[in-house]
Amino acid sequence: MPLPSSPRPAGLPDRIRHWIGGAHADSAGGAVFDVADPVSNAPYAVAAAGGPADVDRAVAAAKAAFTAWSGLGNRERANVLTRVADAVEAREDRLAELESFDSGLPIAQARGQARRAAENFRYFADVIVALGEESYRVGDQQINYVVRTPAGVAGLITPWNTPFMLESWKLAPALAAGCTLVLKPAEWTPLSAGLWPEILTEAGVPAGVVNIVHGIGEVAGQALVDHPDVPLLSFTGSTDTGRHIMRCSADGLKALSMELGGKSPVVVFADADLDAALDSVVFGVFSLNGERCTAGSRVLVERPVYEEFTRRLAERADKVRVGPPADPSTEVGALVHPEHYARVMDYVDIGRREARLVAGGERPGGLPAGNYLRPTVFADVPRDARIFQEEIFGPVVAAAPFDGEAEAVELANATRYGLAAYVWTSDLRRGHRIAAAVASGMVWINSHNVRDLRTPFGGVKDSGLGREGGAHSIDFFSESKIVHVMLGEARTPRFGA
Repeated sequence: MPLPSSPRPAGLPDRIRHWIGGAHADSAGGAVFDVADPVSNAPYAVAAAGGPADVDRAVAAAKAAFTAWSGLGNRERANVLTRVADAVEAREDRLAELESFDSGLPIAQARGQARRAAENFRYFADVIVALGEESYRVGDQQINYVVRTPAGVAGLITPWNTPFMLESWKLAPALAAGCTLVLKPAEWTPLSAGLWPEILTEAGVPAGVVNIVHGIGEVAGQALVDHPDVPLLSFTGSTDTGRHIMRCSADGLKALSMELGGKSPVVVFADADLDAALDSVVFGVFSLNGERCTAGSRVLVERPVYEEFTRRLAERADKVRVGPPADPSTEVGALVHPEHYARVMDYVDIGRREARLVAGGERPGGLPAGNYLRPTVFADVPRDARIFQEEIFGPVVAAAPFDGEAEAVELANATRYGLAAYVWTSDLRRGHRIAAAVASGMVWINSHNVRDLRTPFGGVKDSGLGREGGAHSIDFFSESKIVHVMLGEARTPRFGA
């Protein structure tokens, strides 16, 4: 019997509008675009399609609000952020329902997004109060001190995977640092961003401090990137789009923070706890529908245990529950959009020609419509294969054997990406050696992706530019000025005297 489709949440808007200067607004020219859910792929609403005029209005509102917001004391801003966290948590069920419906994320996994989003605001409220400024005494002659000031109007461009939580990841530090901002949510998943206006208003965020402009990336996002009154841009998305933003930002010398693509390796040695490693691999690449930048999508296994581990991985993949996002038992839901689904399926077809398919690779039975794919495992994947080299961003994993540490490191580093890596071994000395040798911004040893908010997040090579997280985020949204004060008598060489 076919499984039921995801129910339509009650009270869905039929129109998603901008939020500019503390008020909802349509696009200047009235342009809209359709928004569909990934189970039916049928439009459920239209969203305002922003353009340069809408971005101009949003940036003007942010500039007008900047002096008052940036002039507040850190404790005052922190109190506002804490109220935002309270308001987010109070909407946990509603957020999970909207996020699951709009993005295809399984409802059981969507439920944690509100708590994580709220924690982002609580954490940065704490950071901005506790963060000190540096001072340096130069003997008895001089003292130097650093003054941190808000950088201005920030442009935030966010992705469609776990959209609300990743919006909070940028909103919280920008607000804590004293910036005002314009947020451009992903056009495929704009629904949950509609919760921000009521949350921010309830928390007492002044009008104009946060502005939201919906629209197509090539139009609304481009207008935000190009705007001369936006000196810094925080972007999460694809590497190709990141390159484009860098090129466009060069003339304006804009500050950039970019978390881009990934093709993260999981290195499993023969002496590892294979049960724990298997649990981590399955969760790491199939949770969130595989649509996560840090997914361990290349599984490198030491040859003595390679056949056993690959067989068990395929067996587990076959047992992962694929179904409607609203079903609490679902472990993999519907991929976000037909365009993305077609792209992932193209990679599955490519993988069939490049490697050995041992699990999945097709639509699950009982789900004749919607963007569904059975968790897919390819084995014996050569290093030059496209499914080994290119980010797929879906429930697809490539497995390959290695012989010894040197080859493990070579294979781990054999792509242009360098976001995350995972190492499984009972020899912690070897774990540390591999962690040091792998070219990535983050490494987990004998662990899945568990991250403390105090730690820096970001990648190397084609996986990004800069770091966010903890004090690193505050640094990005701030300008630092060094002030040098002479304490003794100035003894300056007297040129021309």
